[in-house]
Amino acid sequence: MKRTAQVLLLVLTGLGLLHTALFTDLYLRYVKEGLRPLLIVSGVLLLLLGLTHAALDRGSAEEDKHDHGHDHGHDHSTAPRIAWLLFLPALSLLLYAPPALGAYTAAHAGSETVKQQKRFAALPATSPLPMTLTDFTTRVQQDKELAIKGRSVEMTGFVTPGRAGGWDLTRIIFTCCAADAQTVKVRMYGTPAPPANTWLAVTGTWHTRGALGTRSAAAALDVHGTRPIAQPVNAFTDDLPLTPTR
Repeated sequence: MKRTAQVLLLVLTGLGLLHTALFTDLYLRYVKEGLRPLLIVSGVLLLLLGLTHAALDRGSAEEDKHDHGHDHGHDHSTAPRIAWLLFLPALSLLLYAPPALGAYTAAHAGSETVKQQKRFAALPATSPLPMTLTDFTTRVQQDKELAIKGRSVEMTGFVTPGRAGGWDLTRIIFTCCAADAQTVKVRMYGTPAPPANTWLAVTGTWHTRGALGTRSAAAALDVHGTRPIAQPVNAFTDDLPLTPTR
């Protein structure tokens, strides 16, 4: 890879990061929202680095014009041809965003273990009650007051086909980025599996299996109704959904 190509790679990568972080929500497919400033700073630094190298190379080329064919020790070595593959991720940031993590990843991952919680606030009287998958699982398995018993709840997530049939409502959660993603799932009963990766709002009541308020209780729902929703902006959290992407 020649020097010119190396400079172009730096510039393209910088522009791609700035485009993704400043003008789209696509960066949320790969990192948490809080890392957006770091992406912007990285993009600016790469762009400046590329432009600086371009300016230095131009000055060096002008000096070489006064050189009467003598070699002053410039390094004319090139990188292996496989280095050209580095242009693919740089171009993808500008032209094609790789697909987000979804049902395939979730189907091959276990469900995240919920943290221990000793005290629970009283649930509001809203019906159906909006809940995250993690909150639902925690209430089902740890709330000794059994406040979730008989309550109609509403949860949002995407469809993951189950390994032994059936399906799960799923959320993938980024701690930092896609590399450390964890999965939380709630098994759905009473309705056929929609297509994988379909985002849904699901209402229902706890599916009776195991002793409610103990670890033996299943994180599962008897489905009373579903409705399709657009993938929310905060797709890689287990929060209540924000404004959907456009």
